[in-house]
Amino acid sequence: MRLSELLFSQGFGTRRVCAGLVEQGLVRLGERRCTDPSAEVDLSAGPLRYEVQGQAWTYHPRAYLMLHKPAGFECSHRPGRWPSVYTLLPAPLRQRPTAGKVAGVQAVGRLDQDTTGLLLLSDDGAFIHRMNAPRRHVPKVYEVGTRHPLDERQLERLRSGVVLDDDPRPVVAAAAEASGERQLRLTLTEGKYHQVKRMLAAVGNRVETLHRSRIGGLSLPAELAPGQWRWLEPSELDLLRP
Repeated sequence: MRLSELLFSQGFGTRRVCAGLVEQGLVRLGERRCTDPSAEVDLSAGPLRYEVQGQAWTYHPRAYLMLHKPAGFECSHRPGRWPSVYTLLPAPLRQRPTAGKVAGVQAVGRLDQDTTGLLLLSDDGAFIHRMNAPRRHVPKVYEVGTRHPLDERQLERLRSGVVLDDDPRPVVAAAAEASGERQLRLTLTEGKYHQVKRMLAAVGNRVETLHRSRIGGLSLPAELAPGQWRWLEPSELDLLRP
């Protein structure tokens, strides 16, 4: 692959901009400063590490990321009242081309602005569809702080199913266990609008805090601080496969 084409595929701008970055000597492969945009880059020799304007990067043919979403951000490219969660990512991730168009990475599902925790992002449409498909039943674990103390009746109703106002079919929690007087660990395998909040309201309680701690077999690492992101490792992607 030509160097300028590689930079374009990684979101560093238009092909002309990427060629200009190379011609200006702003790109390094290893210890070598590159000035030829047409130079061929070997992608078969393992992970390719390079620098653009002094920032280190590794080549990824597809982007698979995790982000520790903080409160006060919307999972939207066109946010309303709150800033977009995508502003927490560097520009190349927001500019990665997909099918010839600048689309950037997309959130795999959404979290409300006041919800924190594990958010996946990718530019792989098939991966996003697979993770969001209802028939896949990918479990998601939420740590819920409630306004009122929890009791066994509420937990049993969550496990047996509650009816929400937009669907006559009961919505069932795969697991619901109290982790404190007002702390609930809830596992869901389907996603509906404001589902956790509406389920708690249906059993006579109210969500005060909401944090997603796990998707599939992948847990949010304790060392990843709110607002931070990182690439997923191949072994972590395996944890997301059904």
